[in-house]
Amino acid sequence: MPAITADPVEVNLINTLEDRGLRRTAARSAVTNRIEKVSDAFTAEQLCRELPEVGRATVYRTIRHLVDAGALCKLPILDGAPMYSIARVEHHHHTICSRCGAVGEFRHSTVERVMRSLEKEIDGDIIGHRMEIFITCSSCLAKSESNNSSGNSSVSI
Repeated sequence: MPAITADPVEVNLINTLEDRGLRRTAARSAVTNRIEKVSDAFTAEQLCRELPEVGRATVYRTIRHLVDAGALCKLPILDGAPMYSIARVEHHHHTICSRCGAVGEFRHSTVERVMRSLEKEIDGDIIGHRMEIFITCSSCLAKSESNNSSGNSSVSI
């Protein structure tokens, strides 16, 4: 699982579940506490491995409730299980590294201008959108470059 941040995002996920009419249980509290401490995106399976005392179904249901409440973002991964991250208050989009799965967030006014322009061309009301851009992150690019440069050394006789 990704590293834990020293300054967790200021959220209270267990309150989000209670606001939706769900009871506060020890298992749900364990799941929400762990999510609140994660500094990067995570998978449900990662949570299951880190919380062996919590049933797998509870982990998955808790995540689903948090996604439905808008407290978590569900990020599709090209060739794997979806990843999740704590949703920021303001609207944003994601970058996802296709090699290591690192997730980034961005906000760009051009995307929003394109959406406003599309409203004129689409027969119906746009009620929302989301965007995931799949990339090779700078860390993976650096690893590739260092592997390529170390593999190109030849000896002449």
